Amino acid sequence: MEPVLFEKKEHIGWLTLNRPKQRNTLSLELMDEMQRRLDLVAKDKDVRVVVIRGSGPAFCAGHDMNELVGEGYGIDHFRKVFSVCSDMMQTLHKLPQPVIAQVHGVAMAAGCQLVAACDLAVADSKTKFSTPGVKIGLFCITPMVPLSRVIGRGRALDMLFTGRFVSAQEAERFGLVNKVVDPDKLAEETRSWAVEIARYSRFTLGFGKKAFYEQVDQDEASAYKYAKEAIAQNCLAEDAQEGMKAFLEKRKPIWKDR
Repeated sequence: MEPVLFEKKEHIGWLTLNRPKQRNTLSLELMDEMQRRLDLVAKDKDVRVVVIRGSGPAFCAGHDMNELVGEGYGIDHFRKVFSVCSDMMQTLHKLPQPVIAQVHGVAMAAGCQLVAACDLAVADSKTKFSTPGVKIGLFCITPMVPLSRVIGRGRALDMLFTGRFVSAQEAERFGLVNKVVDPDKLAEETRSWAVEIARYSRFTLGFGKKAFYEQVDQDEASAYKYAKEAIAQNCLAEDAQEGMKAFLEKRKPIWKDR
């Protein structure tokens, strides 16, 4: 069974975690395959939006514990597991396309990290989120990196120190997910959102995403210094000129993705 499935439709790339019996835990094999798929998607000019989802009853229950427990495992093995995972998570921000997490069931530990590492997230109303590592003696240190940046220090520390489950509604209030929908509407709501974004220039989406992450952690003066140069450069792009002309001429733009 392939650990990650990929399909492309309507300029959307659908990446499906495919270890349903293991609740899509992030084995080394799965993470290696996800990294390979993301590298290919980054170069695919026909994909404007990426959706990550899980097969079976859960989105992702974290790391595969079978790869973390054993007398034969040394520090180099653990370094490899978390290095591969960290690289994969960072790739999501570097990807030129917006990435949407379609979440159901549970998103635990590294699964919660995966949601926080995506640009956007939609969850069904029964989904639960947690960083429960503290309960088994393994603090969720790598999951806390994107989590703390998305929901803030206090809320992240609450989740990290208690390991408690957070409801989809609470996750929405925290800003961990953007939308909460009925379970039977999750797939269609995700598709509708992705299609809406995919209408726009791939170049512009990628340029804007890169600019967002470049400025978001800077102080205001530094962010404006970066942003004013970036938007000036954006004005030179063919799609920007086409889009503005189309607006003035009251017609739909024809994107060249450059």
